[in-house]
Amino acid sequence: GGSLTKLAYYSTVQHKVARVRSFDHSGKDIENEPLYEISVQEEITARLHFIKFENTYIETCLDFIKDHLVNTETKVIKATGGGAYKFKDLIEKKLGLKVDKEDVMTCLIKGCNFVLRNIPHEVFAYQKDSDTEFRFQTNHPNIFPYLLVNIGSGVSIVKVETEDKFEWIGGSSIGGGTFWGLGALLTKTKKFDELLQLASKGQHTNVDMLVKDVYGGAYQTLGLSGNLIASSFGKSTTADKEFSKEDMAKSLLHMISNDIGQLACLHAKLHNLDKIYFGGFFIRGHPVTMRTITYSINFFSKGEVQALFLRHEGYLGAIGAFLKGAEQDNPNQYSWGENYAGSSGLMSTSPDVSPMQRTRSGTFDMLEMDRLERPLVNLPLLKDPSTYIPDTVDLTDDAMARKYWLTCFEEALDGVAKRAAASQPDSADALERAEKFRQKYWNKLQTLRQQPFAYGTLTVRSLLDTREHCLNEFNFPDPYSKVKQKENGIALKCFQSVIESLDSLGWEERQFALVKGLLAGNVFDWGAKAVSDVLESEPQFGFEEAKSKLQERPWLEDSYSQWLERLKEGPPHKCALIFADNSGIDIILGVFPFVRELLSRGTEVILACNSGPALNDVTYSESLIVTERIAAMDPVIQSALREEKLLLVQTGSSSPCLDLSRLDKGLAVLGRERQRAPATNYSAALTCESLKLAVIKNPWLADRLGGKIFSVIFKYEVP
Repeated sequence: GGSLTKLAYYSTVQHKVARVRSFDHSGKDIENEPLYEISVQEEITARLHFIKFENTYIETCLDFIKDHLVNTETKVIKATGGGAYKFKDLIEKKLGLKVDKEDVMTCLIKGCNFVLRNIPHEVFAYQKDSDTEFRFQTNHPNIFPYLLVNIGSGVSIVKVETEDKFEWIGGSSIGGGTFWGLGALLTKTKKFDELLQLASKGQHTNVDMLVKDVYGGAYQTLGLSGNLIASSFGKSTTADKEFSKEDMAKSLLHMISNDIGQLACLHAKLHNLDKIYFGGFFIRGHPVTMRTITYSINFFSKGEVQALFLRHEGYLGAIGAFLKGAEQDNPNQYSWGENYAGSSGLMSTSPDVSPMQRTRSGTFDMLEMDRLERPLVNLPLLKDPSTYIPDTVDLTDDAMARKYWLTCFEEALDGVAKRAAASQPDSADALERAEKFRQKYWNKLQTLRQQPFAYGTLTVRSLLDTREHCLNEFNFPDPYSKVKQKENGIALKCFQSVIESLDSLGWEERQFALVKGLLAGNVFDWGAKAVSDVLESEPQFGFEEAKSKLQERPWLEDSYSQWLERLKEGPPHKCALIFADNSGIDIILGVFPFVRELLSRGTEVILACNSGPALNDVTYSESLIVTERIAAMDPVIQSALREEKLLLVQTGSSSPCLDLSRLDKGLAVLGRERQRAPATNYSAALTCESLKLAVIKNPWLADRLGGKIFSVIFKYEVP
């Protein structure tokens, strides 16, 4: 580009993963053996890296490429943007490679499609006066069609209809270069950023003629307010005073932004499009230009069209050029996820990159994306994927909540680092790695205190995910593996007596006991401080103790009577999709008896568990071993498995929180074929009946929802 070089490259990362495997128990006394063995293995995964350098450091950037990224097979390097012409000879000479220039617009659009598809909180609207100016949008499952307005030196307006189909539908020679050029003539300031700095301090009304200057107030006949600009720079024709640089820069910024906004609106109307993404160096995360463009679009479209911006807009061209070069590996067939541990976030002069490194190499911004093992899609049972929001509390918006949760995560950090080190007692450097993890995650939390919008909407889930990413970076793939192994073993020993006591109850009593069991199981969550404190201090705290903690009915949210009525009066459900949560008592003594009851009613059951570890949540591979053990004790489960009336699947996720818009493709296909009913996500609207059950294990959240700790949520919803 004109001032920055963006580099995209692919690497393979070797990291540790926790694997579980059933023991071979032939002829052994298995009473005191652990349930399964845990091994930590090396796994190789793919990662995409995107880095920004300042052009003044192009030589350093090329040294980095030469030392780390060029191997003997590399013959060609893909490049795009103005710099691909400007630096072509230097790159070829220094790297001994041929520069293959790619079309700028094709690359931009390829990059844009890639981030829209893979980064859930990529798109934001800018709101000037709210606590956090950035309003993130939920990714619509169908990203097309959209309008891309690229404001570089001039303006290009492109209509994008599919992955490969786009057309240039208009543009203007009055763009970022015009602002820069005229600004330099008017203010004698040659630097773009300094010009914006001036504009942000200026008062355009000193230079511009407003409607009220012409008519003495609003122009009622046409419905124009008195504060609208009637003529940009209009006052300079009559006034014989000097205007300040700041005021002229501000007037110029408004003039050009309004012009572009009106043009973009007209094209959007003409082509019936309601999504307009803005990019180019004129925008590039500058609050002043985002504000003026947003105002202009809002004004000219009468609020019908929203100006949208992209968090990684500066990388689009580089991502596109990279994808062009990697076409034979078809990166688009995979899903990718942003790695919060290695990405610096929006508007950051990343604290992860030390000032030393910035002055040495000009690097100041990074994005890392990991290839996910399985393609992720929307759950077909979501009523409206475009409005679906998985999280209950938005911490970007809510300053009180943000402060509370960030403090919670800070206070829990030492405990998490201790547990991580303890999970690898045989490793010589575990303590040192745990300390590095602690430092890294602490720094992330401080960044998020200053810039809550750094990685999109800040939620409890994104804080947990960031923590998991940081743990993985320092090779702690599953700090709770030993806890889970022990808890699964203990719970299995109680399974038969729990089933016997359930079977001895009358039908109606049994339904209530099953629900109570589900809720009691939900208490065993090591992620909740109120619970982990109890579990650490009272090792004998078990299923019955958890039941006694539960709120008495009526519950905080209570539609149990409607559920009971449905079971009594209605036909058996065709199928139930259950998202399991914690290992041990939760899945074995809470979920499985409930599954068994549904199977006995003639309902097929799909049990979905996380693909990878997070906290003490049960993973898919652990669930296979647990189910096999239960089947050996229980004929109902055994025959359901044999006849495929009970299926175990993975969610495709390694997050402690469920996101129904990013689920394993295989699970989504099953959901479509067998019409099923899922559970979690407090306000998720679904097209089928659903049960959402939870025990509130956090005092702040309990208070926020108007209850006490261990209050019960039992939501039975019919579409």
